[in-house]
Amino acid sequence: MNRGIILGVLAMAIIVVAANILVQFLFGNWLTWGAFTYPFTFLVTDVMNRLYGAKAARRVVLAGFVVGILCSFVGTQIMGEFGPLVTLRIAIGSGVAFLIAQLLDVSIFDRLREGTWWRAPLASSLVGASVDTAIFFSVAFSASLVFIEPGNDVSWAGEMLPLIGIGPVVPLWVSLAFADWLVKLSLALLALVPFRLIIGRFVARVA
Repeated sequence: MNRGIILGVLAMAIIVVAANILVQFLFGNWLTWGAFTYPFTFLVTDVMNRLYGAKAARRVVLAGFVVGILCSFVGTQIMGEFGPLVTLRIAIGSGVAFLIAQLLDVSIFDRLREGTWWRAPLASSLVGASVDTAIFFSVAFSASLVFIEPGNDVSWAGEMLPLIGIGPVVPLWVSLAFADWLVKLSLALLALVPFRLIIGRFVARVA
């Protein structure tokens, strides 16, 4: 395997593990620290896609998916104050959201790769991040999907509160999803800087 792809796999694994650890720690009322690390998985995917193509990017995504599944399994074995740190719904939501969102990111980037340098990473990350948020929070906390894990009481996530404390009244999990989505969109914009620097350095090195 190409050395660059190996580095991509390692970077993806480190970010996924870090996000799974940091998600246990709150940042304010609506976020966890994991929200600030996980979005960089899209940066890794896009860099791999630009440098080595869609096939290599999918290999890196698959590696991240496997690491995420392992992290979820470990989490299900660790008991917290209210039960396992990772419930079945969270494990399923996390895995499905990651795989679908990342593969969608790869596909969109590949379609737009010939355009302006920023268009492919920005568009693919924005769409991927939005899909990731929608799938994860719906599967993990929506009352309509309680059949996935009937024994898991997520009624707390359905508490009706103003959206992130200031908007219309919605279930708590919607506020959590909205805050997470805003962070992902912000970081998708910021990630254009390291994306440009990494690609520029690679091009200069091989020129």
